Amino acid sequence: MTPLLSVQDITKRYGAQIGCADVSFDLYPGEVMGIVGESGSGKSTLLNCMAGHLVPDAGKVVFDTRGHGPRDTVTMSEPERRMLSRTDWAFVHQHARDGLRMGVSAGGNVGERLMAVGARHYGEIRGMAVDWLDRVEIAACRVDDRPTTFSGGMQQRLQIARNLVTGPRLVFMDEPTGGLDVSVQARLLDLLRGLVRDMGLSAIIVTHDLAVVRLLADRLMVMKDGHVVEAGLTDRVLDDPQHAYTQLLVSSVLQV
Repeated sequence: MTPLLSVQDITKRYGAQIGCADVSFDLYPGEVMGIVGESGSGKSTLLNCMAGHLVPDAGKVVFDTRGHGPRDTVTMSEPERRMLSRTDWAFVHQHARDGLRMGVSAGGNVGERLMAVGARHYGEIRGMAVDWLDRVEIAACRVDDRPTTFSGGMQQRLQIARNLVTGPRLVFMDEPTGGLDVSVQARLLDLLRGLVRDMGLSAIIVTHDLAVVRLLADRLMVMKDGHVVEAGLTDRVLDDPQHAYTQLLVSSVLQV
C-alpha cells in the first residue's frame, strides 16, 4: 500500500538551535499518528513543516495526491500547496481564533471553505453549513451568529466543521484540546474520534496530553530536543515505554 504521507529526514534549525532533526515516518490511509513531547521538544515545528507553514532546511514531505500520485509538497508551487490545504488537507489550530474568521458568521466560516473549492449555490452552501454545524453539535439556530458569541469549546467545534466540510483526507491537529476545561475536552475528543472513524480520516495530532493520543492515535512518536526518541503502536509505547524520557513522561502522568 502506498503511504498517504511519507515524511523523509525532515530537519529544521533556528540558527544554532535544532527545531527538529532527521524525522522520518510513513502515514497510511485511515491511520492516526500522535506526536508527543514537552514544550520545546520540536513537535510543533515538525507539524508546521509537514503542513507547509514552515519550509524545512532539509528533507521531503511526500503526499499521495489524487491526480498526480506521490508529490513532494516542499517543492510544490505555492498555488498548488494552497489548493491542497483547501481540499485534501486541513489544519486544526490549538486556539480556534487562529483558524476562524471571527467577524464572519458560523455558517459563513464553513461556507468560505466550500466557496474556496468552487461552490457557488448559496442554498446548497448554507444547507451544508447547517448540516456540519449539527455534526459538531452546534444548533442550527446559531448559523448566523458570529464565533465571538460562542464558548471556547464551541469555537473549536466550529473550526473542525470549517476544516472537514470539504472532505479532506489528512488533518493536522495542533493541541486540539489545549486550553479547554476537562469536561469540554472529553466532549471534543469523543466528537473527534467519531469523525475520524466515520470519515476514514488520516490525522497527525501533536499534543502534550497522553490521554489524547491514547484515545485517538494508532501509532505514537515521542520527541525530545528535536529528535524522535521512541515510536511504535500507541498502547505499546505507553504501556511499556523503552526510552528513559518516555518512561518519565508516562510516570509523570501516573503521579498526577
